[in-house]
Amino acid sequence: MQLHNKVAVVYGAAGAIGGAVARAFASEGATVFRTGRSSTAPDVAEVDALDERAVDEHLRSVVDQAGRVDISFNAIGIPDAEILGVPFVDLDVERFAEPIRDYTTSYFLTARLAARHMIRSGSGVIMTVSAVPARTGTPLNGGYGPAQAAREALTRDLSMEFAPHGIRVVALRPHGLPETSTMHELFDAKRKGAMTWEEFEAFLAASSHPRRLQRLEEVANAAVLVASDGASGLTGTTVNLTMGTTSD
Repeated sequence: MQLHNKVAVVYGAAGAIGGAVARAFASEGATVFRTGRSSTAPDVAEVDALDERAVDEHLRSVVDQAGRVDISFNAIGIPDAEILGVPFVDLDVERFAEPIRDYTTSYFLTARLAARHMIRSGSGVIMTVSAVPARTGTPLNGGYGPAQAAREALTRDLSMEFAPHGIRVVALRPHGLPETSTMHELFDAKRKGAMTWEEFEAFLAASSHPRRLQRLEEVANAAVLVASDGASGLTGTTVNLTMGTTSD
């Protein structure tokens, strides 16, 4: 098993990507602590990843139970309905700045607090999820694109500071996951009425080299590999999972 004896915390585990990654981590031998901002699932602890005290207290409880934290995976999302589909000329500054503030703040808090524990053991992996708008211009997304670009930049900066302590920092950039609510929100805000859902899926698939959409399982499998000791030379970068949609 690739993650045997590892201890992982997954933020946003109630969501599609976070849930898939949490299950994949567990299937590869990790002890996984799942969190979500609000959840009724018994195996998902309620932790607001924008609340420093809540994140800190939860991590302390993880260390108390498991002895350490080896992997921190941030897959949190914020509601996009009020942002998507609104032209920049009609978008107020607060709504524009909201995703930039929330995505970067959550990533910074979870990474910094995890690193404080990881430094003591001299090892660890910190991860997050980016998206195609970090690298490609897309219309009617408000501050979502800048937010993803900021997460990728923060990945590089965190790695520079944490690498001397044995901590790796890596982001994943998937694309076109029809199993996620995000893609359905995107369709409803920007494409509904202009095309069917099936046509929208075909539109997304056409931009990839294999002309198909990515599956959640593929993203989760990549997360396992990156989190494992087999990827020990990988840090300070974003893993391109867009199947050719974007190039670096």
